[in-house]
Amino acid sequence: MKKILILISIIIVGVLAYLFNENKTVTKVSSDISTSTKVGFVYLTTPGDHGWTYAHELGKQQVENHFGKKVITTVVENVPEGPDAIRVIRELAQQGNEIIFTTSFGYMEPTLKVAKEFPNVKFEHMTGYKRTPNLATGNIRFYEGRYVQGVVAGLMTKTNKIGYIGAYPISEVIMGINAFAQGLKSVNDKASISVVWANTWYDPVKEADAAKVHIAEGADILAQHTDSPAVLQIAEKNKIFGFGQSTDMSAFAPKAQLFASVNNWGPYYIEKIEALRNGQWNTGEAPDHWTGNKWGGFSTEMLQLSEFKNMPDEVVKKAEEVMNEIKSGKLKIFAGPLIDNNGKEILPAGKVMDDGGLWGMNYYLQGVDGKIPG
Repeated sequence: MKKILILISIIIVGVLAYLFNENKTVTKVSSDISTSTKVGFVYLTTPGDHGWTYAHELGKQQVENHFGKKVITTVVENVPEGPDAIRVIRELAQQGNEIIFTTSFGYMEPTLKVAKEFPNVKFEHMTGYKRTPNLATGNIRFYEGRYVQGVVAGLMTKTNKIGYIGAYPISEVIMGINAFAQGLKSVNDKASISVVWANTWYDPVKEADAAKVHIAEGADILAQHTDSPAVLQIAEKNKIFGFGQSTDMSAFAPKAQLFASVNNWGPYYIEKIEALRNGQWNTGEAPDHWTGNKWGGFSTEMLQLSEFKNMPDEVVKKAEEVMNEIKSGKLKIFAGPLIDNNGKEILPAGKVMDDGGLWGMNYYLQGVDGKIPG
């Protein structure tokens, strides 16, 4: 009998461990369900990444604070970008969620597929570009923050070597690297950027290893388009500087972080839920930025910068000046002439690259070393 009880205990522990490691669902239920809007969120990792997913979690919390009992939010964490995403998104739709936010680029095809299956549910895909009558897209002009980072890096570096850790060689990441290079060369034409591809959005070990490679090669400033504070922590240990990603990461590296590009998703989420509740989501009655696609930066406050730290006052002044010029539209980050790092003219003088050109970036501009992986 004792052996049987032990066996049963082992099985129960095993089942609980399995469930714990599977997709984690968190639901915040209103006490007034009859008038509440059910809202679903799909997260790539957990808010414990302190970066990308944490920024979305902060946005969701803004939704809950704004609407109170008028919303019921359900979150599914740790959803891989693949077939499992289809299952999770479909389940959220089946559970009666009226609007579902999927928060990673790799959810694009899964979201599109499920949106076609549930035409009466509204879907919002973050950072994608495919849309249907019930699928809209939202994105942040992350590259605007990268330009300011480049300016600060150019003024702060002593070795003129900048290390950049990229997630995947897709246009969203590449345009950020190129924007950084534009900012860098605007103040320091001797500095250059070396890129190491981590081939992951979130893996603290890989991110840290990539940072160590850059430091071994002489980099004294690190930038990243990956999601953990690991890069900044390595910078701090080596007494160099870097930039936070998606949220303020200064708590993890108070002496290393110069500032962070902060993704402010809350106002966007609130607008879209308000539009749904008012019967204006994705209709001709809604303002243009609600219909189909919104790509906002400094001017919409979807992108913000954390407090400037660990830099001289004159560098702070320059960073603030550049940020305000981008926000007002005075400074055009990708204005011609644009020359790639092989000497080929991409855009002539007098022209400004449009959004289509940004999404087509598959090259490095001058100031970036190496080649983009094939």
